[in-house]
Amino acid sequence: MASTSTFSLASRSLRLTSVADIQPHLEPLQSSDSITTVILSGNTIGVPASETLAALLSNQKSLHTAKLDDIYTSRLLDEIPPSLDAILTGLLRCPKLETIDLSDNAFGLNTVEPLVKFLRQHVPLRHLFLNNNGLGPHAGVLIAEALTELARRKKEARSKGQDVPDLETVVCGRNRLESGSAAAWAKAYQAHPNVKIVRMVQNGIRPDGVVSLIRDGLANCKKLQVLDLQDNTFTVNGSMALANAVRSFPDIEELGISDAYLKARGASVLMNALSKGDNKALKTIKLQYAEMNKKGLKLLVTAIGNGALPALQRVELNGNKIPEDDESIAEIRQLLDERRTTAAADEDDETWGIDELDEMESDDEEEEEEEIETGRPDSGESAEDKHDREKLGERVVQEADQAQSQPVAEKKEKDVDDLADALSKTEI
Repeated sequence: MASTSTFSLASRSLRLTSVADIQPHLEPLQSSDSITTVILSGNTIGVPASETLAALLSNQKSLHTAKLDDIYTSRLLDEIPPSLDAILTGLLRCPKLETIDLSDNAFGLNTVEPLVKFLRQHVPLRHLFLNNNGLGPHAGVLIAEALTELARRKKEARSKGQDVPDLETVVCGRNRLESGSAAAWAKAYQAHPNVKIVRMVQNGIRPDGVVSLIRDGLANCKKLQVLDLQDNTFTVNGSMALANAVRSFPDIEELGISDAYLKARGASVLMNALSKGDNKALKTIKLQYAEMNKKGLKLLVTAIGNGALPALQRVELNGNKIPEDDESIAEIRQLLDERRTTAAADEDDETWGIDELDEMESDDEEEEEEEIETGRPDSGESAEDKHDREKLGERVVQEADQAQSQPVAEKKEKDVDDLADALSKTEI
């Protein structure tokens, strides 16, 4: 028996095409059936080698982690599906395999089918990493639908007395999922309400898709700890959907919405929601290049100062419409520094404080008038759904308005009054 529980060929740039190519590396898998982690990252694997590897992987009944990222560099399009199918079919026989990382592989519409088949069936799955796979919206729908089917099979297995983990982690960034796949992903998150970590950055999702994803899907995930939707497009509609949902996330620790084009009004509505005290576990807010202005920042200061965000330790603000010398930035820096001192954290620890503010814009105090769209173009939205959406918009904005009329700190700031006036003029 091999003494190690990890089988690794990580980052060796091996070109493993034939059985002869891979055979010299397989001794640990042949001599042990108690491997817990397999790492193949940074090599390139062909069909015959994959079939040989798969036969050995299928015997690893203790395997819980498979890192298969970046394993198809330079492979032809017709090589990937049979290779992937062989490996994943072998892994289906590993009853403890909870984590699989298939990032940095090209799984477009023509090559995604083996992955879809695996995701539909692998009931033990707990953590899924699919970053930079070039899925596109059509393949993204197939992946999301497979996860929805997985939820059904998990439920069925539990009904038979099996101990089945929840799906807890979904990382699916840089995949051009776009708004066209948002409804399918919303259904997947409805089906997996106990998910804890969701990272879907840089997917080209537009406001209508963001609203669907959050309102119809992620809002059901009350145990969320990390929500990272950076580099998608929110505007006011998406910001209101997030503001409405975020108060249902008591365990949220990280909120990533940088490069999400919240707009000044959308940022203010979201900051107001965070000031309600429902997110006491929140440690990190990533708000770079969000189009936030001084009024929204003032609301964030209030949320930190009034104890609504007692765990907050990191705020990323670079690229917003706020002068670097704005007094609210100084207040946030001071509040976070005091918390760092109390926690005895290292001054160089970048999980604390404010980021480098080298691309801030001046705030001209003139916010562009924005029309808050209440329907989604070509969505087939019913009159009842549209009415519900309109009422949601009214409620969130009115709540933000009403909050400003209440003294939440020792003094009532003129900037907060100005925000209330602006919000009260919003047309839904």
